[in-house]
Amino acid sequence: MARLSLLLLILFAGLSGCETINLYERTATLKGQEWSSSNKPGFRFAITDTTSSYRLYVLFRHSARYHYNNVWLNLHRTGPDGKTVTVPYELPLATGEKGWLGTGMDDIYEHRIALTPLQEAFRFPRAGSYTFTLEHIMREDPLQQVYNVGFRIEKTER
Repeated sequence: MARLSLLLLILFAGLSGCETINLYERTATLKGQEWSSSNKPGFRFAITDTTSSYRLYVLFRHSARYHYNNVWLNLHRTGPDGKTVTVPYELPLATGEKGWLGTGMDDIYEHRIALTPLQEAFRFPRAGSYTFTLEHIMREDPLQQVYNVGFRIEKTER
């Protein structure tokens, strides 16, 4: 019994010293490696800490046969008050001299693209449920050779 108590005490002390920075990460799988503009994956989560700063990321996974060196999308944010704010983004995926910017294995590339500059961070104005929705606004529709899109939020250490 003493061993069990000691083990539980060590386990509790070890867990209480760990603090995870990652708050949320989800991806949506796209059927047939096509992203139709009518397919608008939404990512819903609750925010309780409005005093902390957060970094926002879009996750994008595609094949080497993806036709473009970027992706244009609208990011829709709906807050607890029901109001939606839409911000367009052009996200770079490749450069001429470096090729694909994400990490790759065989012919599949993954990108985690920050929507907020590293020196800045996003603050949620109020506690409650938020939904972030991704909508591609590329001319090609459906957008070919895209496997997954997703959204990630990390709490900053500031």
